[in-house]
Parts: sequence; C-alpha cells; structure tokens
Amino acid sequence: MAAVLLRRLLSSAFDEVYPTLPSDVQTAIKSELLMIIQMETQSSMRKKICDIAAELARNLIDEDGNNQWPEGLKFLFDSVSSQNMGLREAALHIFWNFPGIFGNQQQHYLDVIKRMLVQCMQDQEHPSIRTLSARATAAFILANEHNVALFKHFADLLPGFLQAVNDSCYQNDDSVLKSLVEIADTVPKYLRPHLEATLQLSLKLCGDTSLNNMQRQLALEVIVTLSETAAAMLRKHTNIVAQTIPQMLAMMVDLEEDEDWANADELEDDDFDSNAVAGESALDRMACGLGGKLVLPMIKEHIMQMLQNPDWKYRHAGLMALSAIGEGCHQQMEGILNEIVNFVLLFLQDPHPRVRYAACNAVGQMATDFAPGFQKKFHEKVIAALLQTMEDQGNQRVQAHAAAALINFTEDCPKSLLIPYLDNLVKHLHSIMVLKLQEVSFKIGCQGCTGIKPRVYFVLQEKFMQDASDVMQLLLKTQTDFNDMEDDDPQISYMISAWARMCKILGKEFQQYLPVVMGPLMKTASIKPEVALLDTQDMENMSDDDGWEFVNLGDQQSFGIKTAGLEEKSTACQMLVCYAKELKEGFVEYTEQVVKLMVPLLKFYFHDGVRVAAAESMPLLLECARVRGPEYLTQMWHFMCDALIKAIGTEPDSDVLSEIMHSFAKCIEVMGDGCLNNEHFEELGGILKAKLEEHFKNQELRQVKRQDEDYDEQVEESLQDEDDNDVYILTKVSDILHSIFSSYKEKVLPWFEQFLPLIVNLICPHRPWPDRQWGLCIFDDVIEHCSPASFKYAEYFLRPMLQYVCDNSPEVRQAAAYGLGVMAQYGGDNYRPFCTEALPLLVRVIQSADSKTKENVNATENCISAVGKIMKFKPDCVNVEEVLPHWLSWLPLHEDKEEAVQTFNYLCDLIESNHPIVLGPNNTNLPKIFSIIAEGELHEAIKHEDPCAKRLANVVRQVQTSGGLWTECIAQLSPEQQAAIQELLNSA
Repeated sequence: MAAVLLRRLLSSAFDEVYPTLPSDVQTAIKSELLMIIQMETQSSMRKKICDIAAELARNLIDEDGNNQWPEGLKFLFDSVSSQNMGLREAALHIFWNFPGIFGNQQQHYLDVIKRMLVQCMQDQEHPSIRTLSARATAAFILANEHNVALFKHFADLLPGFLQAVNDSCYQNDDSVLKSLVEIADTVPKYLRPHLEATLQLSLKLCGDTSLNNMQRQLALEVIVTLSETAAAMLRKHTNIVAQTIPQMLAMMVDLEEDEDWANADELEDDDFDSNAVAGESALDRMACGLGGKLVLPMIKEHIMQMLQNPDWKYRHAGLMALSAIGEGCHQQMEGILNEIVNFVLLFLQDPHPRVRYAACNAVGQMATDFAPGFQKKFHEKVIAALLQTMEDQGNQRVQAHAAAALINFTEDCPKSLLIPYLDNLVKHLHSIMVLKLQEVSFKIGCQGCTGIKPRVYFVLQEKFMQDASDVMQLLLKTQTDFNDMEDDDPQISYMISAWARMCKILGKEFQQYLPVVMGPLMKTASIKPEVALLDTQDMENMSDDDGWEFVNLGDQQSFGIKTAGLEEKSTACQMLVCYAKELKEGFVEYTEQVVKLMVPLLKFYFHDGVRVAAAESMPLLLECARVRGPEYLTQMWHFMCDALIKAIGTEPDSDVLSEIMHSFAKCIEVMGDGCLNNEHFEELGGILKAKLEEHFKNQELRQVKRQDEDYDEQVEESLQDEDDNDVYILTKVSDILHSIFSSYKEKVLPWFEQFLPLIVNLICPHRPWPDRQWGLCIFDDVIEHCSPASFKYAEYFLRPMLQYVCDNSPEVRQAAAYGLGVMAQYGGDNYRPFCTEALPLLVRVIQSADSKTKENVNATENCISAVGKIMKFKPDCVNVEEVLPHWLSWLPLHEDKEEAVQTFNYLCDLIESNHPIVLGPNNTNLPKIFSIIAEGELHEAIKHEDPCAKRLANVVRQVQTSGGLWTECIAQLSPEQQAAIQELLNSA
C-alpha cells in the first residue's frame, strides 16, 4: 500500500511535494528505491517499486531533456545484463513503464537500447524476460511514433516481437498481443517490413479455438485496426483480407440458444464481449476501412450461403453481416439494392424469432444507410412487411425491433409517401400500445409512440390535436417512477424523446406541460459521469469493469470515463434545444437555468451529441432571452461568450467544431455591435488565425501522403474526405468573419488585418477551388460591410475577383460575381472604373451556352444580379439603355432567392418610374413582364411576406384596371402562369 500511495503521489503531485524536500532526503529516496529493487525477492512487490522508480525518473527529466538521475540510468544498464533474472525483469519493467528515460541522450544510446532489447528477446530460458522485452520494445516504438528513421533501425526486432506475441498467447498472457494492437493503431508503418508475417500470425491466432475469446478477438483487432490506420498497405494483401472475412463470419455464428430470449425485458444484447458482437463490429469497421470495392465481392457469396443454411445461427449471422457492411459498401450495394431488399424481406417470416429480429435489423440499417432513395423505392413492400412483423405478439423483442426499423424508415421518408399508410400505421400502433401499456414491460409501446406516431401525425396534425392531451397524460403517468430509474434506463430516453415530439406537434399548446417535464429533463441533462485519471497499472485492474472507456494520454497514463447515462444526457440536451426552438416566449423563465447547464457542456469532450446540442442551444437561448429585454439578453450572453470562444479553440470532431463555430456566428448576429470586448477579439483572432494556418498545413500533409509508396485510388478518396472536413471548417471561419463584419462594419478592419496574408493566400490561382471560393466570400463581406473603406485592400482582391468571374469552377464564379455586385452597390467612387471593366466579363458568363445548367445556374444568376446592381447603383459606368433589354431577357432569377429579391426590386423601380425601355413602346413589354413575375411566383422566388411581393402585386393590379391591356397580358400566359398571377394577388 505504501508503494501504491507513493507512486500516486509522485504521479499526481510531484511538483508540490518533491522539490520541497531537503536534498539529502531526495538523494535518500533515489538510493533507497534502487536498493529495495535489488533486495526484494517477491516479483509482484518488486514491480510496484519499479513503477515508483519509473514515475520518479519521468519527473526527473528537465525541460531540456536532461536526466537528473544518472544513478537510475546506470542501474538500468547494470541490471539488464545481470545474471539475476529478477534484476533483468526490473530493468525491462522500468524501461517499459518509461521508455523516455534516456531523455536527450536517447540518440547516443540507440544501439545500446537495441542490443539490450535483442538480447532479452532471445532469452530462451526465461519466457517472462522475452515477454517483458517485447512489451518494452512496443512501448519504445510507440513513444517515438514520429521517428521514421528509428522504425527502420529497429525493424529487425519485429520477428522476435511476433514470436513473443505467439508464445505469450499460449501461456495465457495477452499483454504482448495488446501491444501489437497499439502498434497497429498508432505506428502501423513500423510493421510494414514484416506485414505479411504480422497478418499471418494474427489470422492464425484469431482462428485458433483453443485460445480464449478475448485473445482471438485481439488477434482480429490487429487486422481490423490496420484496415483503418493503414488501409492502402493492407489492400496489397488481399489474400489475408479474403481469409479474415470467413473468420469474422464464423465468430458471428458463435451464438448460444436462449429459451427466454424472445420476451426478455432487455431490448439489446448485453454480451458485448461475445464473439458474435466482436465479429460484427470488426466486419463493419473493415468494410469502412478498406472500402466496398474490395470487401463486397469477397463477402457476397459467403453471405448468400449463410442465408440458405438450415441452422438459424448462420441465417442470423448472414443478415447481421449484411447490416454491418452497409455503410462501408454503400456505393457498391446501391446497384443491387432491389435484389438485396427482396431477399431480406423474406426473412421477416423466418421460422426462428432471432432470424426475424436480424432481418428487422437489416431493414432498419438499410433505411438509414440508403435514405431517402431506399424509402422512395421500397416504401410499399417495406412498410407492409414491418407492420406484419409487429403483429408477432409471442416475441416482444422481434416486435420492438420491427418498430425500431419502422422508426428508421419513417425518419427519412418523404411525408407525401406516408399518407396512404396513415390509417394502417395508426391502427397497428394503437393496438400495440394498448397491449403493451398494460404489461409490466411497456418499452415497445413507448418506442413505437416515440418514433412513429408523432412522425405520422406531422402529416395530419390537426386530426391528432384532439388526442394529444390524452397521449400526454399517458406519458406523464409513467413519469412518477422517473426518479427511481437508473441513469442509463432506456425508458428515460424514450420518455424524453416522446415529450419533445409532442412539443413539436402541439407547439405553444405544450407550454402547460413544461413545469411537469422540465424537472426530469434537467435531472437527466445534468448527469455527471464518473471520470478518472489512471496509469497503466490502475487501468489494467479496471479494464474488465463494464461501462468504462479509456483514452490513452501517453506516458503510460489514460483518461477513463464511465459511459452509463451519456446517451440519455445527450437526448435530454437535444430535447431542451427542441423546447427552446418551439416555445421561445414560453421558455423564457427556464433560460438562465438551461444556459448555466449548457455552457459547461461546450467543453464536454466525452460525447459529441452533448456538445452539439449545447452549441445548437446557444443562439436559441439568446432568442428566448431577448423576449425579456436587453439587460437579460446581455446577462445571458456573458455566460456564453468566453465558453464559446474557448470551445472554438479546441480540437474536437470536425462536425462538433463546425456546429460550435456556426452557433457562435449566429450568436454574434443576435447580439450585434459591441458584443465582444478587446480580450474576446484578441483570443478569437489567435484561434481563427490558427485554424487558417492549420488548413494550409493539412493540405501540405495530404500532398505528402500522395507521395507515399502505398498511395492508391482509395487513399485519394479518404484524403478527399479529409479535405472536405477541412473546407467545412473554413466555411465556418468565413461565417464568423461574416457575422463580425455585418455587426461591426469598418471598425473591425484593423483586427482583420492579422488574417489578410492568409486570406490572400486562399485566393491564389494555384489553390483548390474551395479555397478560392471562400477567400472571395470573405473579401465579399469586406466590400459589402465596410463600404468605401474596403478599397484600401483592393490591391489584394480586385484583380483576382475580375479574373475569377470566368473561372472554370461555378462556385468561384458565383463568389466573384457576388463581390462585383456588392462592389457596385456599396463601394465608393474608387470602384467605378472596375464596374465598367466587370460588365463584359459578367455578360460573357451569362451568355455562354451552358449558363443555365444545374451546376452553373447559381453562378449565372449572381452575374445577372451583379449587372442589375451596376445599372442601378453605378449607372454612369455603363450604357444602361443598351444593357437593359438584354438584362430583361435574362429574367427571372429563381434559384438564388436573395439575388431574386434584389433583381425583382430593381425591376419594380424601373416599372414604377415608367422606364420607356422596360415598358416598351405603348407598353408592349408588359406581357413579357407578366411572364417574368408569373415564373418568379411559380418558382417561389419571393416569399409572400417580403415587401417585394407586394410591389409586384401592385404592378399587376395597376394593369388590371386597364381593361384591354390586362386581357392581352393574361392571354399570353400559360394556365399555370395565370394561376400563379392569381396566387400572388391573393397572397400579397
């Protein structure tokens, strides 16, 4: 106990404790530790002392890498070549625990380290020495994960290391195998020279049924991990992949008969360590890692054979395998989806309930993986088959899974497709709910209600209103037991989701229930998971404890979190977002309480769903706070601002980061000028600058990967995915700058100048088109919101902007055209010559043969709008009379709604001023104008509440009073256009 306590003290409080000790006490500690190691005869006790020595050595490496315990190093060298096996074990144990012990002298000692490890790995008399040496080798390689030269130097240790993996497994020790998994995960390139041998060994161990399940699963984990971390390397060993797939499928068949399974209360398998679950997970990951082009042809025949096997376990495994590969083989499976669906639906009537369950699983998974095309093609047969399966009263778990599959199906199903099934759906759900709510276990009823009933009633909302109160009462009855439930009780998630969906249906009517539902909701959203900072020794003792997940922090330390309740916490947070969105004024009294809950969750790294919900809630909560007045709004903003900026500076999953950045941009727009102080600007500036620099650095790294010896077509696909993620973050940087420019105008330009070189770099001709697009968008904001003051930066963006109007990329053309439009609208006199220069370039794009194709139309409409803005705001820069007839012939715009409003407003200006060119001699152009207005209405180019719609309606009404002219205009319109004109008159 003293040894454990001392190690933990050194680990957690070294700087507070050790330096305060007198130097003679420090010296005594160092010498006593080494002496005890030499005297201790009991192996387990000696290891504990070695752990202390390693921890002390770790803390006695100074900032420059100097080892301040030379006696410790000397002891290591003396012990490793000692005849005393206990001392050799001790030396290896210390080195394994702290492979950085040589500090800045490591390069000098490299050959010595290598000889030490080779010598110990070849010790035929002492298996424990071979095992420890292999683990120490792995720890040393992992500690030097970026040192490629070191990998090559130590490559010839791999055969001995692999032998140690094999030997230790048959001595019932999987520690070296775990080290191999870590190497595959972190430094797969180290394995490259002996990859075939590594894969063959892993395959052999995985298939050896004399080993325990955990060892076999770890051996499989080596191959699966390599498929994720070194996919291109593994794709060259197709023979191994082809042999691994049957091993995974064989594991998935490893199921046990369970007479109580069909009506067991738990809706999911608890046995997450089972071979079946491990095999399925491995198959899913390998398909995603290696891609469907390789995996699907290898697995397809195996699955077909399994589905025809008389043994239910094989049919079950075949269907679960089909579910597992959907994501990774998405593209390849889409072409044969019809064949797959028809086949899978047959198994919903399989004689064995667990096969029917697996078929439900496959249908639900396909509904998610292939949405919404899956729903559009197969709605008729899938809904009918699932409803029939939900009638399986003798098998609750099959019923529940059919309901879950139906939820998946309806979530992404266009509402119009659901209408014909409403009566049937509601009838089935009603009968199941009545039955299930009478039973002790009512989860299936809840699941059906939560997922499908509200979804169905979205289509026929009014019809449901009369039942909504009754359903809410039913749901609230179950709430009385809420406080007695475990944090991870699945009923919590169902109840919370059901309330939120009811809120969406009832709208403001739901407010009456808030006092009842907010208590349980806040309790669930406030769940605090158990966390711990552990070293390797502690972690190994806890790893069998269900519900803990670990993140390796390096230096033999890990962060652990108990995940019970996190999904429920995430659901509760998402539902609070839903209430804030739907109720606004009705939610005001809870705003402060919810803000104080959500703000710390922006830094809640354990669950992406929680962080996304927290981020999404921020602008919504500000909208709620605004109802109470400016002081309260400012108070709520103070809670949020620092946390949002700090969260943007973190490195979470790109989806989480982009949501935080997006919400921050929306918050700035809500708060406006003055919401950020100098410290905020300084911190935010540093973060955004770092994000932009990281963007360029990541692009360079991808170029390096393209030169790698294992580069192939599928590596390029994954690099493209990485690039998409990077560009997504770039768009959010642009969003934040847009919000700041629109709020602060030219006042913010001095702060913006720190980014100027980076933004200029984005629009260089050699950059990829998304860089140029978003670089231009940022300069567009500078022009639009900083008016004439923007011209001081014109030398950086004007030439590229004019050049990029004719770029090959429509996205770049659109950004450039928009910039030229706002230049005419908001720029000062300095921009006049450039408006003249821009006009023929814009016209060239508009008049090109393919200007109105789907991919080009948005860019073209921005060009048309820009021409209109030049004529309107800088008329002396162009010959308006010459350009105007052309401009009229290009109308209407209907894809880009914002630009459509701009152009229609300008058209109204021209008509209202009786412009002769627009109206034509004797108003001969009016039928054409009516046609433009009708087409705009048909394409919903302008919302009826927009003032522009009223102006257009007034134009039509004026003509309506003129008798013959009205008849002439209407006669030239199609029936659809005539109906559109009438719709405009009725609505605006």
